[in-house]
Amino acid sequence: MKDLNQLFNKYGLNKLSHGCSTGSEWFSSGEKIESYSPVNGKLIGEISSGSKNDFDHIVQVSKKAFKEFREIPAPKRGELVRQFGNKLREEKELLGTLVSYEMGKSYQEGLGEVQEMIDICDFAVGLSRQLHGLTMHSERPTHRMYEQYHPLGIVGIISAFNFPVAVWSWNVALSWVCGNVTIWKPSEKTPLCSIVCQKIIAEVLKENNIPEGVSCIINGDYKIGEMLSQSKDIPLISATGSTRMGKIVAEKVGARLGKTLLELGGNNAIIVTPEADLKMTIMGSVFGAVGTCGQRCTSTRRLIVHEKIYDKVKDALIKAYNQIKIGDPLDTNNHVGPLIDKLAVESYQNAISQVNKEGGHWLVEGEVLSGDQYKSGCYVKPAIAEVDHSLKIVHQETFAPILYLIKYSGEIQNAIEIQNEVDQGLSSAIMTNNLMEAETFLSPWGSDCGIANVNIGTSGAEIGGAFGGEKDTGGGRESGSDAWKVYMRRQTNTINFSSELPLAQGIKFDIG
Repeated sequence: MKDLNQLFNKYGLNKLSHGCSTGSEWFSSGEKIESYSPVNGKLIGEISSGSKNDFDHIVQVSKKAFKEFREIPAPKRGELVRQFGNKLREEKELLGTLVSYEMGKSYQEGLGEVQEMIDICDFAVGLSRQLHGLTMHSERPTHRMYEQYHPLGIVGIISAFNFPVAVWSWNVALSWVCGNVTIWKPSEKTPLCSIVCQKIIAEVLKENNIPEGVSCIINGDYKIGEMLSQSKDIPLISATGSTRMGKIVAEKVGARLGKTLLELGGNNAIIVTPEADLKMTIMGSVFGAVGTCGQRCTSTRRLIVHEKIYDKVKDALIKAYNQIKIGDPLDTNNHVGPLIDKLAVESYQNAISQVNKEGGHWLVEGEVLSGDQYKSGCYVKPAIAEVDHSLKIVHQETFAPILYLIKYSGEIQNAIEIQNEVDQGLSSAIMTNNLMEAETFLSPWGSDCGIANVNIGTSGAEIGGAFGGEKDTGGGRESGSDAWKVYMRRQTNTINFSSELPLAQGIKFDIG
């Protein structure tokens, strides 16, 4: 806990009372939020959440900041992000420790999440010099056409507990180089992570004489999300969470014709064919299923295995699960930490009961763990169930380490149809050394997910590629590739550099 004490002292978390900020200014007048660690059940800290008045103040400060921030050249905005990335490098171990302690993921995954923040900063710095449009040939003589991109204004960010800092960074790094300002509503389950992130970026902004309002946070419950979604002053809402939440956000934002970027549920599968590498398959499947205690949107929920190798895969999985070490995530000897809270434990137990009711067979039985090292009540045993793919519970996303083992026969298309039959469409993978199977999986009649991998698991996306999914996953894209375009408005320009005024499509309109 030495690192935690160092972090608490450095950022004053033990004394903190305010959960809202426009930069260096801190305030709040809402109800109290308590943050308990799922690691040991202890109270980490308390903050007061934002109110409607706090929200209105933040919006007004942000609107004013945007008018100034949009005039700063994009490469100069990129320099701010570069400095932010360097600050994160300095704070990587401390922030990674807090992520692990407040959220419950392993220390290595906490460090990995901060590394994602650093990586997106690096990506955004390069992007700041290439926010390019296209030029087109006009049908009219002495005319030129092109398109360009302008910042939107305020970007509202609603993030989830499972990645309490990385998803925010994906959004803000791109938003800032694009010229936008941001308002962040973090998960009420991980508020302290947001406080530290805001203090780190506020230091960078202050050192560069950037006005208050470029980076804002407002902690609180779903009511803050509603305020963001309904505000006409916020043209884009980026929301990460459940499909149920996303549909509410989409309805509220759509009613005012705003824009949304939605990253919602996942029910991800790995297809294992007879020509798969068994060692690689087990490694990818186990990490995908139990990493972050099954609380990633890209976690592996279903393993669809060909009947020819089904027994081999099953036996290897059981052996691997028997080696999993569960306990304090800050202890690097452990593979799996706790679920986020007791509501998540209840969801895990309900899913187990549903599997039993629907006739599934347990290969590795799940249970809630007890004892001194599990005294928070949030530690559970990763489980594996043999099931038929048609079971209702298999089509639902349970945010917990429960893996469904499904057998398929015949051609690869049969496995693809099983994979695609669920409502979610985030991440997918195939394990095979057969080129025809791999290419079929990646074809238009293959995986219907936004992410489709070959010979790696469903979990663990890189910054360079656009991240997101289809169907009930929402359809949004964040992070790499051309995902930056969602944070900007497109404008088509036509310039006439003659003394005549010809009309498009050869239309004649003579006067006098």
